Amino acid sequence: MGKKVEKNLSKDRHLSSAHHEDESLTKTPEILHDADSSEQPYKCVGNFLVDFTELCKQNSMAVIPSVTVRPKPPAGQSGSVELKSSKKEDKKQVIQVHDPEPDTEHPEDGEVGEWLPKTYTTKPKSEYFKPSVQVELDVAERWDTVTEVHVRGWKIDTSMMETFRQCWTLLERLHTINLWNTGLTEASLVSLAAFLPLCLHLRNVILDGNNVKGENWSELIGADSLIQMLSLRHCGITDTGACGIGRVLGNMKAPNTKLISLNLSGNLIGDVGAESLAWGLRMNRTLMALTLLGNNIGNKGAMKISEALSRFPLSHEETVERRKLLSDHSSPERKSPALSRRAESKDRPGSVRSMTTTDKTKLKQSAKKKEVKGKDTKDETKTVKKEEPRESRGSKTKGSLKAALQLMASASVAESAKSQNKAKEKKKEKTKSSVNESDSQELSDQMNPLLETTDLLDGNLWIAGNRTLILLNLSRNKIGAEGIEHLLRAVQYQTTLTSLEHKPGAMGLMRLALNKNPVPADNESLKKILDLMQPKDPFYISSVVAP
Repeated sequence: MGKKVEKNLSKDRHLSSAHHEDESLTKTPEILHDADSSEQPYKCVGNFLVDFTELCKQNSMAVIPSVTVRPKPPAGQSGSVELKSSKKEDKKQVIQVHDPEPDTEHPEDGEVGEWLPKTYTTKPKSEYFKPSVQVELDVAERWDTVTEVHVRGWKIDTSMMETFRQCWTLLERLHTINLWNTGLTEASLVSLAAFLPLCLHLRNVILDGNNVKGENWSELIGADSLIQMLSLRHCGITDTGACGIGRVLGNMKAPNTKLISLNLSGNLIGDVGAESLAWGLRMNRTLMALTLLGNNIGNKGAMKISEALSRFPLSHEETVERRKLLSDHSSPERKSPALSRRAESKDRPGSVRSMTTTDKTKLKQSAKKKEVKGKDTKDETKTVKKEEPRESRGSKTKGSLKAALQLMASASVAESAKSQNKAKEKKKEKTKSSVNESDSQELSDQMNPLLETTDLLDGNLWIAGNRTLILLNLSRNKIGAEGIEHLLRAVQYQTTLTSLEHKPGAMGLMRLALNKNPVPADNESLKKILDLMQPKDPFYISSVVAP
């Protein structure tokens, strides 16, 4: 019996060892597969949560930032509600709506526990200082519908910017990016400006609190930029950065046509930077809001801005460019697309044109040739009809050959008709493309201020200034009484010009903020500006009550 038990135990040991060997064999390919997969680069799917974490793991980051949904305030708000009384009573009745008393928790021992809040959750202090990426979703719990990305208070280096590039370019609903105090550098700003045009629905970019030494902010609003609202508050921008922004904002050849709002509050922009921004406003016709609050702009900068808003003389380069545009506009090559438009109209087809005498003679000769050909064909048909009974007496093979020839002829006619239709479609496509090109050229001409009407004064061509800018904030600067007088002249010129010319999209300034400048409140020009701007302000409510 003892020998049999020992044999069974030995068998069990062999079986267990074999089982472990099989498991090890099955496990090793998985490890090899994981090693192979780690070597291959990760391909983004469009799910921001999965893509961001996988790319951070691939970069072997020690601490991976968490991706969370941006918190929102609770929907239910309590407080005092004011209700208007009946017609008899003119006073207002204030009804206090109190919160329901919190439910105190009664533990088993019978002692009343502390009340825990239900509108928010508490976290340890260390959680708030950890890097995280807050997002807003268009559809709840669907990470492919990210609309906004907010990063606050931690440094973004070039590798992290590359991960953001791979993730953000696949998000179809992303329209807002907020990178507050993230320690951007020249290289990271260059990479950011390179891939932002690939985000097709991106409209708002907020980069507040980033001090870049190179001040290459102008790369964000280049020719390929799709940004409509750009905020660069407290970025330490000096005159050099403002000069770069002004050059890209508006120039003679390729001004920015996408940016609508630009916020440069809390920077170090002086008169030189304000002059360059005013130079950009001369040729720009899309910017509607410019905020320069809390800078170092003085009287010279205010004078240049008021000149760009009222009217200004063209420089030598601008007059040369204006003559080129006018010559291109009046050239016969530019007028050629108009014929394609007439060709598409139903009233007058494109084929109907005035003909010369040579064309008429050619038409007469071709008509005579057609008559001769028509007679020959009639004679041929008559002879064929006479010969038909003779052919019917012949063999049947000739009839079959005739049928085959007729089929071949009909097929060739059908193919020729198809080719003609294709040629016509190609011609239509060409005419449509030419019409679209002409429309785009006309739109660019309408937006180009060099083609507007000019006045000749003292040997210079004077042109009307920018009237698409409707909001200008110059509060907390160093503008004195002289600069306020120049701004008053610009506002007066715009009011008179808008009353005479009702041009769509050129309403002029509707809000001008000049608070906390070194100008006394009793200044007459400042009072006149306030009186002129109050009726234009869409948020202004007059205190005079109608009877």
